Amino acid sequence: MTEKLKYYLKLNTNLDDNQIDKIAACFKLKTFKKNTILLSEGEICKELYFVHSGCIRTYFITKQGHEKTRYVAFNGSIASSISSFISQQQSFEFVDTLEYSELYSINYRDFYQLVSDFPQWEKFYRTLLEMAYLYQNKRIKNLVTLSAKQRYDRLMAENPIYIQRLSNKILASYLDITQETLSRLKSK
Repeated sequence: MTEKLKYYLKLNTNLDDNQIDKIAACFKLKTFKKNTILLSEGEICKELYFVHSGCIRTYFITKQGHEKTRYVAFNGSIASSISSFISQQQSFEFVDTLEYSELYSINYRDFYQLVSDFPQWEKFYRTLLEMAYLYQNKRIKNLVTLSAKQRYDRLMAENPIYIQRLSNKILASYLDITQETLSRLKSK
């Protein structure tokens, strides 16, 4: 069952098969129903997730009570409230499942033990942080510089899976538009 995780590690690291087996053994398979809250605002993030199947997202709630989706992770992706995971401080965001999900989780202690034990894991971690940084910068740029239609069109062109698998509510939250605006964009 860990074959997808091992394949991901093989693609993204210079670890040998023995090291990959040791790292994969630190991940625990967990299954969750749709709409399960994995982390609430104010809790400390203790786990990092690899999505074997399903879909999870990170989001926060504004003072006005509106959800704002920051990140969506589909099969073969890693997700968490990364700032809380790194700092071990209270999270400002939530993490939940959008579908029935099978997740491999690794706890904070084991993750950082691997950073100490395997220089290649430390390099993977740095690459993961760099990719997260670049993703968030691109996302902020798109939110600030593109119109709602341009954001929707770009998402349709670059990541149609979002439009195929996310509800209108979540998709609108991710694009930072109203559901009514999303409906108008979809009908054109």
